[in-house]
Amino acid sequence: MQRSTLLRYAAYPTVFGGLAAFVLVWSTLGNSPWPAYGLVAVAGIAVVALLERIQPFEPAWNHDHNDTITDIGHVLVNLGLLSGTAYALHSLAGWLPSMSIWPNHWPIALQILAAGAVMDLGLYLMHRLSHRVPWLWHLHAIHHSSERLYWMNGERRHPLSALLLAGPGLVVVVALGASPLVISSWLTLLSVHLAFQHANLDYSLGPLRRWIGGAELHRWHHKREFEDAQVNYSEYWLVWDHMFGTLFDPPQTLGATDVGLREARFPTSYFGQLTWPFFRR
Repeated sequence: MQRSTLLRYAAYPTVFGGLAAFVLVWSTLGNSPWPAYGLVAVAGIAVVALLERIQPFEPAWNHDHNDTITDIGHVLVNLGLLSGTAYALHSLAGWLPSMSIWPNHWPIALQILAAGAVMDLGLYLMHRLSHRVPWLWHLHAIHHSSERLYWMNGERRHPLSALLLAGPGLVVVVALGASPLVISSWLTLLSVHLAFQHANLDYSLGPLRRWIGGAELHRWHHKREFEDAQVNYSEYWLVWDHMFGTLFDPPQTLGATDVGLREARFPTSYFGQLTWPFFRR
């Protein structure tokens, strides 16, 4: 088997599957997620970044588009926000109100999947709203402003947009009584998945491409023409796109210049992108 074929079909199941196995074993043993989850998440994301250099989907996207420094800022802030949220949940365990109806008797793997499903549905609904409500779109547009797709795009988000996207689903699982360990486990998996979802990596999920939100279908969500980008909103499970009629899986692929925004002179600095939604012309 050629190396390109091996990487194309083995990259996601090996990296994400390895991470999932670690999280499952670690959580089953009852070990503390800190700092282990943070370290394995960073390692997984680093592997995605390395694989992009070995087998890029678009070689042009591996070159700086006057965005690398800005995207580093987004990654540091939003991964810090994600980690801080998970850490706060552990610190406040027992103080947060809940209905205590979460199925704590289920195996830990099923609890993680259940929490992931609830949070994923919340992300899908808020994502669609972010494309329809003007003030939400102005915050979310930063995520779509990149002229290329690569591993750091998963975290190119205005912090307020990130909170609004993830907040409702997170509040629901906390209110239902899911444990901080279960929630942290899913957030760890999601952080690496988002790197894959936006990766400039020539990989395929094979028959699962229509059910897991990988880069193959998600690239169409970043199409430059806004009217064509109202598809494939799901963060992880594409079942929501199936259910609500927003799945789009054409036979062709996007080109190197097909992503981004039509808006001219969109700010490229981190501070400029943070303030653009409030001071745009």
